[in-house]
Amino acid sequence: MSSYELIVVGSGAAGMMAAITAARRGKKVLLLEKLSKPGAKLKATGGGRCNLTNTLSNDEFMASFGREGRFMTPSLDAFDHKALRKFFLEIGVESHAPDGFRVFPITHSSSTIINALEKELEKLGVNVLCSQRVEQLEYEEGHIKGVTTATDSFSAPDVIIATGGLGYPALGAEGDGYGLASSVGHKVTDLFPAMMPLRTKEQWVGNCRADTIAKVEIKVALPKHKRLRAKGDLIFTRTGIRGPVVLDFSREITPLLSKYDEIPLLMNLTKGLNEEQIRVHLKAKIIEDPHQSTLEVLKSLLPEALSNELCLLAGADASQRFNKLAGIERDALIRLLAWTPLTITGHDGFKMAMITRGGVTLKEIRPETMESKVLKGLYFCGEVMNLDGPCGGYNLQWSFASGFLAGHLGER
Repeated sequence: MSSYELIVVGSGAAGMMAAITAARRGKKVLLLEKLSKPGAKLKATGGGRCNLTNTLSNDEFMASFGREGRFMTPSLDAFDHKALRKFFLEIGVESHAPDGFRVFPITHSSSTIINALEKELEKLGVNVLCSQRVEQLEYEEGHIKGVTTATDSFSAPDVIIATGGLGYPALGAEGDGYGLASSVGHKVTDLFPAMMPLRTKEQWVGNCRADTIAKVEIKVALPKHKRLRAKGDLIFTRTGIRGPVVLDFSREITPLLSKYDEIPLLMNLTKGLNEEQIRVHLKAKIIEDPHQSTLEVLKSLLPEALSNELCLLAGADASQRFNKLAGIERDALIRLLAWTPLTITGHDGFKMAMITRGGVTLKEIRPETMESKVLKGLYFCGEVMNLDGPCGGYNLQWSFASGFLAGHLGER
């Protein structure tokens, strides 16, 4: 049996950062990966562009994760977005924030990040073994002792689980870490796919696929969940909706779908205009040209295909002059422009999910060190824990920061 001072299970962003951090502190480190090479999921992040982090303050960053966000305080204090960019610069990767918010490597290629991390692992002498699935954690008298894989056993007084979640199963995500955590007594919350497209009951969305609708506000139209809302760009698909706002909001919707067959939504598609503001806008357009059709007037607010579908929903003739519509038709149309109803009926499961909602419960992990409260010498980092954020570099920053903290093995 080979012996090490630290074994890291999983070679995503969190695992590689944990291994590098520990090796820089002089530890003899083994990094185990069940796939044939490291960083498979990292390669796909940000559409392959690798949105590393963002420029928010730590407080704003944590708030974006919801009520559990404060758990990240020690990790971000130790390794925030500035420290992350400095780290990558030190290993040869320049980064920038072209929109002032999202940070990318200047190559806009995840391969740049993976190559730099692999080079650093090699430079530090980390032993990286691929095609090694960890099947069991070995422990004795409340302390971790090592791991057993399908073909071998390795001993170490410290083990870090950085196996990620269930998202991107095509890239090897199978939730191994949840089973390992449970096997030693950790609780794992319910798991839901997140950051993914959603399916709708309404079929008219399939006629509106050509355009991106900017600055859409979505809210849940259920009495107990009215506080749930999000803003961002939306894209209609053949079977539903996607786009940044949907990817973010799906974190809230997928758990609700386990309780309700359908989730009613209301969407403001007019960049936040309310009914009165819409009336004023449409009246001004009619004054400009009283002979415009209803469709032509609506096109000043929305793309043609979507305008046409809203006319159908309101029972209004799109070809008729707007000022000739019956009052009840105009009112119905204005209400739809302010808040368009849509019904979510499902999703495509983890095969389309970028991240996992849920994980190892945070109450059993020390935020100051990432060490387990259940088993001494066992640590967690990254997505395997019950903490997930929206699109925009949040989840990668959390993975790197928690990996950095875990890699210190409680020795700050």
